[in-house]
Amino acid sequence: DTGRPLAPLVLFSNEHFGRAMATLRALTTTLVRTRGPPRGAALLSTTAVPYTERMKAKGRPVSPHVTQYAFPIAALSSITQRVTGCALSVGLLGVAGVALAGGDVGAVAATVAASPAAPLAKFAVAFPLTYHFLGAARHVVWDKMPESTLHNDLVAQSSWLVVGGSLVVSAGLAAVSLPKAPPPSKED
Repeated sequence: DTGRPLAPLVLFSNEHFGRAMATLRALTTTLVRTRGPPRGAALLSTTAVPYTERMKAKGRPVSPHVTQYAFPIAALSSITQRVTGCALSVGLLGVAGVALAGGDVGAVAATVAASPAAPLAKFAVAFPLTYHFLGAARHVVWDKMPESTLHNDLVAQSSWLVVGGSLVVSAGLAAVSLPKAPPPSKED
């Protein structure tokens, strides 16, 4: 310790600020003096010619939309892993929001459980949970044994196992109904 107080960190002194402003002024002056907007500015214009028409006029092919591609099962499995994680987060936020707003989460769950949509609601909760869990277990195996598990054919096979296992387990959980708890006895 030198005993001296630490000098405050100054990110931009007046000199730095002045140089930055001079550079910005020179850049804008250069842009104004040129013969029009910089290259690529037409992409930002609302009156620009549509992309497909511009590419047709230039004789260039247009890439097909993502829906035109056939994704491999490993890619679909990866996307589903992320989607189920987001669905679980949104569901948890919804339950927490109801609880924080003073709602009775148990009563909402009991109402849904008593409705005809109960199996569908159970599946909607069970599938993201089981898929995300099985996908996470698969990733742990991949992390522990990458040289023996990360081959294209094994990745595709494990993707199908995660999908199939999640569907079977989720359907089973949706079909199961737990017995109703007996009402509490009133002891005087």
